Amino acid sequence: MKRITSLLTIVGLAIGQFAIAQVDKQLIQSMVKEANENSQLETLAHEMLDVIGPRLVGTPQMEQAGDWAIAKYKEWGIPAENEQWGEWRGWDRGITHIDMVHPRIQSLNGTQLAWSPSTGKKGVTGELVVLPTVENSAQFEQWLPSVKGKLVMISMKEPTGRPDYNWEEFATKDSSEKMKNDRQVQEEEWRENMRRIGYDRRTLPEALEKAGALGIVTSYWSKGFGANKIFSASTKKIPTVDLSLEDYTMLYRLVEYGSKPKIKIVAESKELGTVPAFNTIATIKGSEKPEEYVILSAHFDSWDGGTGATDNGTGTLVMMEAMRILKKIYPNPKRTILVGHWGSEEQGLNGSRAFVEDHPEIVNNIQAVFNQDNGTGRVVNMNGAGFLNSYDYLTRWLSAVPKEITDPIETNFPGSPATGGSDNASFVAAGAPAFNLTALNWSYWNYTWHTNLDTYDKVVFDDVRSNAILTAILAYMASEDPNTTSREKIVLPTNFETGIQRSWPEQRSPTRKGGL
Repeated sequence: MKRITSLLTIVGLAIGQFAIAQVDKQLIQSMVKEANENSQLETLAHEMLDVIGPRLVGTPQMEQAGDWAIAKYKEWGIPAENEQWGEWRGWDRGITHIDMVHPRIQSLNGTQLAWSPSTGKKGVTGELVVLPTVENSAQFEQWLPSVKGKLVMISMKEPTGRPDYNWEEFATKDSSEKMKNDRQVQEEEWRENMRRIGYDRRTLPEALEKAGALGIVTSYWSKGFGANKIFSASTKKIPTVDLSLEDYTMLYRLVEYGSKPKIKIVAESKELGTVPAFNTIATIKGSEKPEEYVILSAHFDSWDGGTGATDNGTGTLVMMEAMRILKKIYPNPKRTILVGHWGSEEQGLNGSRAFVEDHPEIVNNIQAVFNQDNGTGRVVNMNGAGFLNSYDYLTRWLSAVPKEITDPIETNFPGSPATGGSDNASFVAAGAPAFNLTALNWSYWNYTWHTNLDTYDKVVFDDVRSNAILTAILAYMASEDPNTTSREKIVLPTNFETGIQRSWPEQRSPTRKGGL
């Protein structure tokens, strides 16, 4: 048995060395040169982020972005199309303007949430009230009729608008610790009061709307200077707006001190009925194994507090630039190289789940998927996603990438299967080897992830260019590899707390009719 094992090892090493020997170093150098000397990233970023803007599913901007990408691919000689996978509530944001009109005049920094009902051009004006501290839900129900004709503030008043790192740098140790302790007590009291009220973040606005409130005012601070997370409204007829921490806490204090502040909200959004939801797909057909696929993956949609620059504009830029480079330098790949710009990732990986469900003939013949989603930074981590033999082929492919790009990349093999978070999980659940290109965060979670600050100026183009080079070379290597990648999975460990063995994530169907 030992002799056979050794022989298999020698054969395996020979195959690996053969694969490395087939690498066209001149071609890779040409890819790197094209990326560095003829980069299209800045132009693509301007057109997508500044001109088109955010790409919320169901909006005209999402449709415009798909058409724009198709036109770009056509310029590069790459066939592309918008492939419908479902329908969504059509909505157009329009103008939002929020002003304090009492006890003085001040324009406020805020916007309506996605899919919030419109106020019309005249807007709504009302006095602000805050949630009461109650002993139980019955007491809250007694208070509820008092909101009729009022605008209700439903977020906690943050005790500080300075991020923790700012306190840690400038405050005394005692002062910083006191702030954190006081804030923790306040947050616990707020959560306990919400429990007694009996509603959560989604159901509370619905209850207030039913009670006759004029609108809902929130502030979802993202723990960074000027950063708020902007998600969706749950009201059906009245507007929901988010205000900056600075303006929200000012108004909250005015309520607490008895000044009875009033604000005017003009939110001119438009309902557009039911509209198609789609993925944008582009393909460079394989010359020897066209029925096998290397897939480049990035979600195209975004939330729309900012312009979706780092979530996931930069991932989209990486994949578009990689495809451009591949078409120019490596126009006849052995395997088909397909790029998927997925729709409605933000609402539950819907576009990629639909693609996986609708195209088993592709999914069953995937050589590899490379997905990028978490911000503008250079790739610093890759793991084997739970595929037992991923070390063999991923390290072989990475060996062809310039050292200055791979030096920061930590690898983890065999890793564990993605269960959610981004579109690679949709493919992993179907058993396809899909790998996330995890990026350095550049304060992503606090400052740009789903926030009003996720804009063009946060893009770090040197890092994005590095990622495009990495992706193009990985796609080339995966396409040229004489071996088909193994799909053998690891045996997942037992959950220590439950004693039950973990199972591979199950394939899930998308939401094909959303927001309606």
